[in-house]
Amino acid sequence: MSPGKQASPGEAAAPMAAGARLEAMRRRARVSRVAVWTVIAAGPIALAVAVASTPTTVAAAPATTPTAVRTAPAADPSGYAQLFIGAWLRSSADDPTTAQARLAQSMAPDVELPNPGSDAQSALASVTAVRSAQRIGGAWSVTVAAQYADRSVRYYTVPVAADPSGSSFAVTGAPAVVAGPARTGVPKSAYGVPVQDGGLSSAVQEFLAAYLTGVGEVDRYLAPGVNLTAVSPAPFTAVTVQQITGIEEAAADDQVPADGTKVRILARVEARDATGRWPLAYEFTLKARSGRWDVAALESGIAQDGGAQ
Repeated sequence: MSPGKQASPGEAAAPMAAGARLEAMRRRARVSRVAVWTVIAAGPIALAVAVASTPTTVAAAPATTPTAVRTAPAADPSGYAQLFIGAWLRSSADDPTTAQARLAQSMAPDVELPNPGSDAQSALASVTAVRSAQRIGGAWSVTVAAQYADRSVRYYTVPVAADPSGSSFAVTGAPAVVAGPARTGVPKSAYGVPVQDGGLSSAVQEFLAAYLTGVGEVDRYLAPGVNLTAVSPAPFTAVTVQQITGIEEAAADDQVPADGTKVRILARVEARDATGRWPLAYEFTLKARSGRWDVAALESGIAQDGGAQ
């Protein structure tokens, strides 16, 4: 080779360096492929080993807590029977097209309408359900009082069927005229301690005047924390306490007892308005505070033996 054709040392080294780099890249590629295939091959094996070596665990189902089922009380069909009797008594077989006759027939299609004569008793004034008794199989017997304009009263029993849900009813037969409910004996009152005029009776008198006639403010007679609203509009023009009786002996003391002492009393009062005189009764709980009696509660009903209701 001529001296002009000979390559310089730098030019000869360049292809060698490039070849070395290419070979290194090929080795890395081969190693990468081997690693990938190793992983692929090892994956199922590793998975099989893991499944075989891992104990099977069965999760226990959570214990089922019994659910309390509340049975709703059967719906009382007293109102349905009352409505039927009102329509039935105001109906006539001579004119089954009236609104009352159509209502009675829709409630009891198999029950005949009455046929009152021209000299029938006075007009019906009101009907009121007074008693109901549940029988087997969804059957009920409802007693309804019918009061007439001449103040006479008749009692009817009405057979009624109710569906299990209590959402629908049907009158299953004609009414029957029966005797009215017997009057039970009156239990002995628990209010046996007579209360004379004094601080307690004055407190009751002033409170009732504010409560029923609007004279004065109700709040000034109430114990702390007690809320009572006066009857509005005021129904009476005057209220007079006629008698007070108590349950506890402390109600009859001349002196107001220690703070916090409570007594239960019954006040019989006479209320007056433009139309007349009205005897009323109120049950109170009074509480002693700073030498005076405050109204702690105004109850409904009257306590019998055993204490306030």
